[in-house]
Amino acid sequence: MSTEAQVIKTRLPNPPPPVDALLKTVHAAVEELKARDVTEIDVRGKSSVTDYMVIASGTSTRHVKSIADEVVKFAKNLDVQPLGVEGEREAEWVLVDLGDVVVHVMLPRVREFYALERLWTVGDQPPEADEDDEVETDAEERF
Repeated sequence: MSTEAQVIKTRLPNPPPPVDALLKTVHAAVEELKARDVTEIDVRGKSSVTDYMVIASGTSTRHVKSIADEVVKFAKNLDVQPLGVEGEREAEWVLVDLGDVVVHVMLPRVREFYALERLWTVGDQPPEADEDDEVETDAEERF
């Protein structure tokens, strides 16, 4: 008695899109719903979790949730399944993990409190010279 072998059809996952295409998609999604103060931070070399963070503000909890939903929708159109979405219930801070890009959508007061931009960009800018340093330099040049 012979039986037919069952064939399980699987589809190989598509390779992930390039990071720049994913970033463009995220920016298009947050722009679509008029997110405010959109910031992109390159965290390569600072974090092993992701390459880029995009931080945006919404005007209300409903707006925050809608922006995050739009990011998920746009990502799926690019054939990217989010690895996770956190904070949708309270919607004061919603995180959308797209792998190479993590999107934070926050209420302004929450964003100000946690100051992610400051946290992830410390040391990126060269220290600003004091006015005293400039005076000493000018004095040194005269002699």
